[in-house]
Amino acid sequence: MTEPIDLLCGWPNPALLPAPELRHSATTVLSDPSIANPALLYGPDEGYEPLRIHIAAWLNTFYQPCEPISFQRICITGGASQNLACLLQVFTDPVYTRNVWMVAPTYYLAARIMDDAGFAGRLRGVPEDDEGIDLDFLERELRAAEEDALQSGNTEPKLKPPRPWRKIYKHVIYAVPTFANPSGMIMSLRRREALVRLARRYDALIVTDDVYDFLQWSIVPADVNLFEWAKKPEAHLSDRAYVPRLVDVDRYLDGGPVDEWGHAISNGSFSKLIGPGARTGWAEASEKVAYGLSQTGSSRSGGAPSHLCAAMIDQLFPTEILQKHICDVLQPQYALRYDRLLSAIKEHLVPLGVTIPAPTAAAGGYFIWITLPAPVRASDVVERAQTEEQLRIAAGDLFQIPGDSKAGSFSDHLRLCFAWEELRHLEEGVRRLARVLERIVL
Repeated sequence: MTEPIDLLCGWPNPALLPAPELRHSATTVLSDPSIANPALLYGPDEGYEPLRIHIAAWLNTFYQPCEPISFQRICITGGASQNLACLLQVFTDPVYTRNVWMVAPTYYLAARIMDDAGFAGRLRGVPEDDEGIDLDFLERELRAAEEDALQSGNTEPKLKPPRPWRKIYKHVIYAVPTFANPSGMIMSLRRREALVRLARRYDALIVTDDVYDFLQWSIVPADVNLFEWAKKPEAHLSDRAYVPRLVDVDRYLDGGPVDEWGHAISNGSFSKLIGPGARTGWAEASEKVAYGLSQTGSSRSGGAPSHLCAAMIDQLFPTEILQKHICDVLQPQYALRYDRLLSAIKEHLVPLGVTIPAPTAAAGGYFIWITLPAPVRASDVVERAQTEEQLRIAAGDLFQIPGDSKAGSFSDHLRLCFAWEELRHLEEGVRRLARVLERIVL
């Protein structure tokens, strides 16, 4: 019987996660009453303070922003997904906030979170080009939305009463600007700067899932052995980010934010670095937004998200266990997997008419986004791959914006994930996909 291969699942492979280190952290926390007692109780709204301090220092080293990141800009969260829901609860009004604008193709599970927050039918897709989000398209649509709001008298929040810890934004712009899911796109710096200016002009809050930023590596030169390359410092850029985050851009651009709230928030997570089961992340924004986020009703009632787990994760920072794990394990191993999958695509799929994105100076994340030759439909390929080859892959239709087709169709795209499946199965998975395409095309 053919062994199943899964190139759909966007999870980290368990073998790459630091279970022994977490076990030691848990033992340290639970065996020391000075740590365990407060960690087992309700915590402060903003989250476990030692972890906030360590995250701020870590982000300073990696992103090297124009001004140091203070821990007051950091709020501990229950992971990126939970935090996205909290952001919408605090900083949007389901009537006054006109739309949620999502870069398309998008992380499809985010759409359900927007829907739950009252934005069903008001999710709008914004297409990508080679530099990321299409700002001409977005500005036209923002202008039209503002005209509609003025004509209908939608000029102030309708359902959310004023609170000193929150601002209600007119729009939300959601993106995964670095190693995007599913496209792998890196939004250029000049596009990021223009997006911040646009958000300021239309009073939009840019929410970015920056969950793949630390999983980056340089593109391997064609004449270099990958295993040797992975040992070189230049093979993985662990010491600095490839491009500033949008929250960093908002701090320096044109003299800084236009008010004390700002227009960007970075959604971070330990899910891709330590394990999704940790359900722990962080948000960085202005001090006003970070504090406002901590005042979400569920956080106020629950006493800081993931408080015990945050205390355990905090133990990984003083000796740089986490930083070393990223540099020594995650970056080289994912670089190896990426290269193995990409090489197989070039060998087995490109001759069949499949195209891949143009290379950039760095690669990262979990996914490779491929385009099928016309008139092949991704949904047909996915179905036949499952039934004929025991191969799971994701059709591009999955990543469209629900209810909005203006940003384009992705029915000729596939997303392939190299993070979950065993390394030895990646090339075989592509071979199986090639057999399916051969039967469809020929």
